[in-house]
Amino acid sequence: MNIAVFCGSSSGKSEVYEQSAEEFGKLLVQNSCGLVYGGGNIGIMGAIANSVLENGGFVSGIIPKSLEEKELAHTGIQELIVVDNMHQRKALMAQKCDAFVAMPGGIGTLEEIFEAWTWAQLGYHKKPIAFLNSNGFYTKLFDFLTSIQEEGFVKSELLKMAIVEEDMNQLLDRIMTYQAPKPKWA
Repeated sequence: MNIAVFCGSSSGKSEVYEQSAEEFGKLLVQNSCGLVYGGGNIGIMGAIANSVLENGGFVSGIIPKSLEEKELAHTGIQELIVVDNMHQRKALMAQKCDAFVAMPGGIGTLEEIFEAWTWAQLGYHKKPIAFLNSNGFYTKLFDFLTSIQEEGFVKSELLKMAIVEEDMNQLLDRIMTYQAPKPKWA
């Protein structure tokens, strides 16, 4: 199984985020999962890629030409694919993975996981969408999403589709046993 991880090219203010990335990388390898990610060698991106490598796992990085220099492309991974733009990056990551996980990150991380989640809602794929809620990072986001659901803009089934766990072992277990719900217009 290959897991696409969307995460920050920075490390954030707390050491817990980078430590979580290192632990999750090790857990992926222990469960025979490969990493598909954005191809950078800094921040949370670099931490998870380095952890997978250090533990003997396979890493596939996909980075747009315009970010190759800025995000300091990780040249030590087994597969580094340079694409023309972000659209190609996300499409290729989606093609190469069996599940999507968001770890702490910024607007780009949210945009990537929300696009994958929207595709799942529309039935374009049946892959799990998961949020590793390290240090409660995504708790407020899901409080907000619940308020959107309460206002009638999101069906509860969509929120139930997302796997949200602070415990990475539980998160990976839920990914491995995931059963996709019916798409929105099935």
